[in-house]
Amino acid sequence: MTAARPALMSFAMKPDRPLKRGWTTGACATAAAKSAYTALLTGTFEDPATIALPRGERVAFALARQEVTADSATAAIVKDAGDDPDVTHGALVEATVRKSDGGLRFRAGPGVGTVTKPGLPVGPGEPAINPVPRQMIAGAIAEVADRHGGSGDVEVEISIPGGEKLAEKTMNGRLGIVGGLSILGTTGIVVPYSCAAWIHSIYSGIDVARATGLTHIAGATGATSEAAVQRHYGLPEGALIDMGDFVGGMLKHLRKHPVPRVTIAGGVAKMTKLAQGMLDLHSGKGAVDRAALARVAGEVGASDEAVAAIAKANTTALAFRIAGTEGLALGDAIAAAAQREAGAVVAGADIGIDVLIFDRDSNLVGNSARQPHPDGPPRKRRRYSGS
Repeated sequence: MTAARPALMSFAMKPDRPLKRGWTTGACATAAAKSAYTALLTGTFEDPATIALPRGERVAFALARQEVTADSATAAIVKDAGDDPDVTHGALVEATVRKSDGGLRFRAGPGVGTVTKPGLPVGPGEPAINPVPRQMIAGAIAEVADRHGGSGDVEVEISIPGGEKLAEKTMNGRLGIVGGLSILGTTGIVVPYSCAAWIHSIYSGIDVARATGLTHIAGATGATSEAAVQRHYGLPEGALIDMGDFVGGMLKHLRKHPVPRVTIAGGVAKMTKLAQGMLDLHSGKGAVDRAALARVAGEVGASDEAVAAIAKANTTALAFRIAGTEGLALGDAIAAAAQREAGAVVAGADIGIDVLIFDRDSNLVGNSARQPHPDGPPRKRRRYSGS
């Protein structure tokens, strides 16, 4: 993965119409493997290939490519992610099936990654094919073996042409998955804009960090705050969790799978939302309460004029700039409140949390470790002039 913005998905504007569901890479790989094994046993591909999804639905996939040789068969399916802005939409998912000895074996072909770090659902050295897709493929292979008299002893190689390049847009590199994409999916169905892939990557990042012995991780809302918090603490790449807007999801996973120290980093607006009790920081889930922000400014010593101006500010960034003209520790107060909200989510777990707030220029403007002075900020203020 690049150090910049993730992600498993590129978040475009959601279409203003009913959204079409899609299929996971795991479902596509299963259908391709089933069709290829059918051809290996019978010489004829199943097209369309019908598979059972984990919840019992049966769905059919048309083949985009097929090839059979004396000792192998390959089938390929174009992944349709529906209306979800998934980076793998339109990718070709291929399965090559070869006869083997000793049961079902999986292999990572070109464009599919290999796991190199502990903490993921499959161990180091294994193809990055998650447990549910493996179960789906195993079920499809067994179904074909029963129908056509096969042994089920095969090697299944999954490939995604161009997958190594596509993987640069995902978090795979940070998670220690090298060489390509992961074969994912727990239901076989992609729900548009569900953000399930992003949440999954947050969980995986935490699990890998724990398994590799990291004791301090940082969840950031975006690329600017991520780079800033990494510099601030000198954190390794593996300690960085791209939580985006999902601070609640990250904290709830940490409550069950704690790390000794967790830093939450973000910009002024999103951290103010957290301070006001919001655990989903997306703009569509709620806005900053300017009146409440103005009250906090008053508590840390803002003049009446500044309090009124903050309450009427068009943006949270402007509110912070107004506070800055009086030398107020508003950012520290907001960071401390955000720390309390985050701490409440992980109550009972042995986790130390701190919150850092950065502006758009990566300047640290709030730190929960710096508590506001009880009598106002320690340095002399100048009154807000309205300029």
